[in-house]
Amino acid sequence: MNYKMLGRFLSLILAIAALFMIPAMGISLYCREMRTVMAFAITIGIMLAVSLVLRLLTRNAKKDFFAREGLLSVGTGWIVMSAFSCLPFVISGAIPNYIDALFEMVSGFSTTGASIITDLTVIPKGLLYWRSFSHWLGGMGVLVFLLAIVPVGGKSEGYTMHILRAESPGPSVGKLVPRIRQTAKMLYLSYIVLSVLCFIFLLCGKMPLFEALCTMFGTAGTGGFGVLNDSLASYSPYIHWVVTVFMLLFGINFSVYYLLLLRQFRAVIKDEELRLYFFIVVISVVLIAANILSCTELKLTTEEGIRQAAFHVVSVITTTGFSISDYDIWPALSKAVLFLLMWCGACAGSTGGGFKCARILILFKAIKRNFLQILKPHKVEVVRINDKNIDEKLVTNTAFYFVIYLMIILASFLLISVDGGSVETNLTAVLACFNNIGPGFDAVGPSCNFSGFSMFSKLILTFDMLAGRLEIFPIVLLLHPKAWKRG
Repeated sequence: MNYKMLGRFLSLILAIAALFMIPAMGISLYCREMRTVMAFAITIGIMLAVSLVLRLLTRNAKKDFFAREGLLSVGTGWIVMSAFSCLPFVISGAIPNYIDALFEMVSGFSTTGASIITDLTVIPKGLLYWRSFSHWLGGMGVLVFLLAIVPVGGKSEGYTMHILRAESPGPSVGKLVPRIRQTAKMLYLSYIVLSVLCFIFLLCGKMPLFEALCTMFGTAGTGGFGVLNDSLASYSPYIHWVVTVFMLLFGINFSVYYLLLLRQFRAVIKDEELRLYFFIVVISVVLIAANILSCTELKLTTEEGIRQAAFHVVSVITTTGFSISDYDIWPALSKAVLFLLMWCGACAGSTGGGFKCARILILFKAIKRNFLQILKPHKVEVVRINDKNIDEKLVTNTAFYFVIYLMIILASFLLISVDGGSVETNLTAVLACFNNIGPGFDAVGPSCNFSGFSMFSKLILTFDMLAGRLEIFPIVLLLHPKAWKRG
């Protein structure tokens, strides 16, 4: 294990996170939230000091960097970044308990949107901004941003693929362009362009500047932190549709936008994951809209039914977590559809969380292949996606990931059930955190939050949020002693 290279990465992550706090401190200063200004100033000072010490200790770091270092750097980096970035909440007194503040910050960076705050109106604007901005920064990944702007490893870029693979969501990560740094820049350029467009459309709907900025952060990062207690319910239907469309766009693999830029429209149309993603969305919207419109107790107009169905389907499948109504009071069929969508997730290579449509596609095609082999044992069958043969190792890894995925969900469900609570609450709380969705059902539904859990359960759910965002292995590997051995 190359400890000095790990320390060098941590120093850069802390420095970048500290610099990104400056606008939040500026907003606090503008709003005359002096206690919050002081909290940000102290935190920035601590982070820069620790960053400088790490930089000095690792100035002679060797550039040896392999898959293990990549995974450990990403896992450790996200934990360290969250552990320091939550300090303004604690120091300012907005969230006095450190575990609660850590839960909130991990929820922000992992783009989960699960919150322990019961009243957002008492939280200073600087902290609301920082909380929402963490979605935007965590959506694409702070280390992808680092790769885009900082030449960490000298002339050799071999190490950067390990970082990109460890932090990017999906079953596999490839290069869009020959050089990894260019790939990272391309990803962030697409991310920024879509974010700006979302912000402009929100402003066109007469959303206040600060609220539009925070909502854009949550939409782009598919995070879901709002600045109002009712999430987005009090905004106009126009705002609801704008957020729905952009949540859907940010749930698409960003390589699709690169293909569109190259005018490879046929490749986009033939993308099987993209087609599956849209198919699931359309079918789910139709089912839920028909179901809630037929429920006389809800008293919805046709437009309201379609809008609410479309918004919440997209919000859940992209793991954003915004809400415009209490879907916990919907009929059983509609809740069942949302529950299944909680297991699904968006496309690989997007800012969305969850299991990912790409993995679902691989698993179903592998099952189909195995059935065909039973019928014709002597015929060689391969898994093909987008007219290309899928490496058998990727199929095996996807099946392995699915097993680990289920094991963590079931173990977490058992552990937090020690607190009591209903099965619906505990299971959907784990699903909402591990799949980075935010709200679940019952006591963690869209009109509730996670403040009722014990500190032990909050730590379990914090682990789930990090493991889900980083696709399990960068976090789980931290717990394995052999991962830290030299050599």
